[in-house]
Amino acid sequence: MAEHLGLRERKKQRTRQTIFEAALRLFLSRGFDDVSIVEIAEAAEVSKRTLFTYFPTKEDLVLHVFADHEDESARVVRARPAGTSPLAALHAHELDALARRDPVTGLTSDPEAVAFARLLSTTASLSERLLRYAGRSIAALAEALEEAGADELTARLAAVQIVTVLRALADRNSEQMQAGRPADEVYPEAVAAADRAFGLLGAGLADALPA
Repeated sequence: MAEHLGLRERKKQRTRQTIFEAALRLFLSRGFDDVSIVEIAEAAEVSKRTLFTYFPTKEDLVLHVFADHEDESARVVRARPAGTSPLAALHAHELDALARRDPVTGLTSDPEAVAFARLLSTTASLSERLLRYAGRSIAALAEALEEAGADELTARLAAVQIVTVLRALADRNSEQMQAGRPADEVYPEAVAAADRAFGLLGAGLADALPA
């Protein structure tokens, strides 16, 4: 039974990925607003009903890739080594992500990732939906900071600042990629910006968050 469920889950994941890739190809070639759900279903060779089973809206077809990152900062805080402050753990995680050219940092020269970022920044409905993801990230991080010892208000205010700063850093890096600069060239600037940002966060939150 467990093996059967495993095979079924893998099949669902492959179907989801096939639909996403078909949709992304169409969106990147023609623009988000000029592609219909019917066209995506045909390109992915699935029924419209099957497509909606995996992705309730057209925006979900694009933005589901962010779902795994919603609670990433919260997970970093919870998994931090003993004696490491939440800010220090998040700073180290950001630097590691930059070094790996993780697309979530905006620092990647991968052509598809750059085109994907441009699609997000130039499509109003997608930009608006991203705000919902940010809200859930803030809520998850605030909960983790409370668990670490911060009071409810401090945790909420700190989470807003941290998530906003991480988004601003990613947007800044993405703008450089879309301008045609290679990631390796921008990397030292991205590290310096992250260091400065977390330095400012640390100065403002030093007496508020647990060490």
